[in-house]
Amino acid sequence: MVSITIELLMDLLEKISVILVIAYLITRTRFFHEILDKKFTRKNMILFILSFGFISIFGSYSGIVVDGAMGNVRDLGPMIAGLVGGPIAGVAVGLIGGLYRYFFIGGITTLPCSLATIFAGLFAGIIYLLNRGKFIGIWGAVIFAVAMEAFHMILVLLIAQPYSAALAITQEVYIPMIISNAMGALIFAIFINNLNKERETARERDEYFDELTRKKYELEIAHEIQDSFLPHEMPHLKGYDIYAINIPAKEVGGDFYDFIPLSEGKIGITIADVSGKSVPAALFMAVSRTVLRAKATSNCHPSQVIKEANELITSDSKKGMFVTLFYAILDLKNKTMNYVNAGHNPPVMFIRKMGDLECLKTKGIALGAIDTMEPEEKEIKLEKGDVIVFYTDGVTEAINDKEELFGEKRLYKLVKVNSDLSAKEIVDRIKDEVIDFSKGLSQFDDITLMVLKVDDQKKNKMNSFEI
Repeated sequence: MVSITIELLMDLLEKISVILVIAYLITRTRFFHEILDKKFTRKNMILFILSFGFISIFGSYSGIVVDGAMGNVRDLGPMIAGLVGGPIAGVAVGLIGGLYRYFFIGGITTLPCSLATIFAGLFAGIIYLLNRGKFIGIWGAVIFAVAMEAFHMILVLLIAQPYSAALAITQEVYIPMIISNAMGALIFAIFINNLNKERETARERDEYFDELTRKKYELEIAHEIQDSFLPHEMPHLKGYDIYAINIPAKEVGGDFYDFIPLSEGKIGITIADVSGKSVPAALFMAVSRTVLRAKATSNCHPSQVIKEANELITSDSKKGMFVTLFYAILDLKNKTMNYVNAGHNPPVMFIRKMGDLECLKTKGIALGAIDTMEPEEKEIKLEKGDVIVFYTDGVTEAINDKEELFGEKRLYKLVKVNSDLSAKEIVDRIKDEVIDFSKGLSQFDDITLMVLKVDDQKKNKMNSFEI
């Protein structure tokens, strides 16, 4: 008895391998993918039902006859069809396999076996509905196959006559049929599970690339916004040499600088850094620059300009964004500069007469941080050869491959050593040193530099405008 059962099981497993090859090919078709996506159409449903109907019919012939009955894997087709495509597909495939069994094979188990095949598709479809269209997984499919074939055996015992013959057949085939159908369901479920993982990975990959594309587009917009608001000409200031650059990072930080013509003989100079990245930072930068310009042209005191600008910027800052900013009014004739520092990196001034450096610090916080502020204003006297270097944290916080910061000390040394150069040459020298320092690493933040030099004959007359 045991040897016959093992022989029958081996024959069933050998023949089921053909079904599994067919099943694998089916899972790679477009219509099968559409069914998994629940994009049901008349065409893909017909192809799906016919494919699994063929598997059910083939399952009848990939079995072994025992006392006039056949141990087989016919129920595998409707089970998988119902679990994947729902009750309509499951019942339709069950009818194809069941009716074929009823009319073309015969034997004392014809009626119960035909009914079992139809029930296999129906029960699988009900599971599909209860699980809201989600595949029940590998072990869920195996357990269902075992339970379904046990139900199949019960139907044979209840309906087939004579009972003694039905019992003998059941005892002979129930173990091979349960095991072979369970193994078929296992392998088929593995196919589907792997396919779902592949599709999920592909979906995540597509979403990732879509996000990258969107981010790239946002950065392009941010760069355009930022570039459109930066001066493209340096002002020609009698008795002064001035030059500035902005090197955007891959992710825009919202740095900007500006020259604001005021009354005759005076010009507003500012450098700023907006918090955040990408389009929001670029838009906030545009708003901050516009507000500052509007207030600067109607007020001759930097502290009042910053106070009023902060009120407007704070009321418009909905997401906690802020801008650090240094603003100064340069009196060209009197060679004085009144300034306010709103939480920005303090510019460094090389005082030619003393041969030493001084940081232009005042009490103040970033614009947009709080509703009201009372910024401190200071005034400095400028003399021939004095150099002021304005910068953002993209300069001092540049990192090298040893995770060291470029820092203020390196910057101060460069300012002192190169103070005899023109404004443009000082800017270029600092820029080159920062880039060389972080060589091989991606630029983390915008690099913005501005140099003002007093009474230098090496004025930059290219791309300039008279003030």
